[in-house]
Amino acid sequence: MKKRLTRVRKKELGLAELIAIALGGMVGGGIFSILGISVQHVGNATPVAILAGGLLALLAAYSYVKLAGLYKEEGATYSFFKKTFPDSKFAASVIGWLVVFGYISTLALYSFTFSSYFCSILPVERSDWLNKIIAGLIILVFAVVNVLSVKGMGKLEDWMVYTKIILLLFISGLLAGKGDIENFTPMLTADTSITGIIVIASITFVAYEGFQLVIHAYNEMSNPEKNIPRAIYSAVVIATLLYIVLAIGALATIPKEAIIKDKEYALAAGSQQILGRFGFFIVILGALLATSSAISGTIFGASRLIAVIASDGYFPKVFSRRIKTHIPANAIALMSVLAFLLILSGGLEMILEFGSITFIIVSFLMAYANYKKRKETNSHVVFTVLAMVGLAGAGATILYFKITESIEQLLPILVMFVILGVGAYAYARRMIQHNK
Repeated sequence: MKKRLTRVRKKELGLAELIAIALGGMVGGGIFSILGISVQHVGNATPVAILAGGLLALLAAYSYVKLAGLYKEEGATYSFFKKTFPDSKFAASVIGWLVVFGYISTLALYSFTFSSYFCSILPVERSDWLNKIIAGLIILVFAVVNVLSVKGMGKLEDWMVYTKIILLLFISGLLAGKGDIENFTPMLTADTSITGIIVIASITFVAYEGFQLVIHAYNEMSNPEKNIPRAIYSAVVIATLLYIVLAIGALATIPKEAIIKDKEYALAAGSQQILGRFGFFIVILGALLATSSAISGTIFGASRLIAVIASDGYFPKVFSRRIKTHIPANAIALMSVLAFLLILSGGLEMILEFGSITFIIVSFLMAYANYKKRKETNSHVVFTVLAMVGLAGAGATILYFKITESIEQLLPILVMFVILGVGAYAYARRMIQHNK
């Protein structure tokens, strides 16, 4: 009996493991994707914008933590919202579609970033099409890995997650050792745009997506009531600090002109001349590992979510089918194809903004669900309302920025949201008619 109890305990996930899960989901391609665009818009104020994005992520995390404590199960965004509004088929459908396509956009973002860094070391002239083809190929590689072997994917993912965090810390040290404080000071000047900082903080929100993965391990963790909030809040704070350190290191070391010119692979821009061949290799390796881990983890988790939503009837049933009893091969194929189509339809900035807006909307809906259940979740009304206001403001700020600065980039994003709304509405009506 004593041996049996010991074996059970070994399977439990403690606080350290849960923080690692959250960091594995967050510290993917985010910092590599957002850095160049942030410097382009707000320059030395990039660390301030990243900090503001982290604070927004903490507000969003508050609702997830509270709802996880209420429902006490593995489900996250989709199941929490569906349980909060059990009589609304449209609510369940729209949150399902938004979450699915939010993950598809992050898959496209990570793949595009992987390709940008990979192409930077190829002995051929860079081209937009080569970038997109390689992005499609890396999606295909990890889609095949996920279909063929869950065990193999899991071992590969563990290795990539821990290695990438060590490499990112090492990169931070390299940049700090070579940097000059005068290059990134002052952070704020009379010309610094507060609106620009808010816009970049909102866009960087996608770099914090992934903390909710902790909730999926609810049944495998010890003391979930205490460890879920500890793990999620700790991971968001750690990720924010890591992003800020990397941003400061890049600004102190790499000329802003190089970061802006080559924003798709900002950390590699000019780093060979400054850090040497070894430092350049470490930067590239860190970026490729971080994005690879994020690609693999996104395909694994999101494909299973698609299968659940399809089983509930809010997505085509064909995507609920599994091979080997548990692998949702059709869902993996769907999200891989759609992510590649999204890559073909636009560049890094458009994909980044679509993903950020999507997850801001999803997080706002979760905050609203928490507000509705605030008495049962024992949520503080100030934090709950502040989360809703902050997320709504972030979404509105991005839209205002795109309307005033580059409305032509906003139109395809709006078209995609219209398509999502129509699809969600159609399947909600179908479920209502089916239940009559």
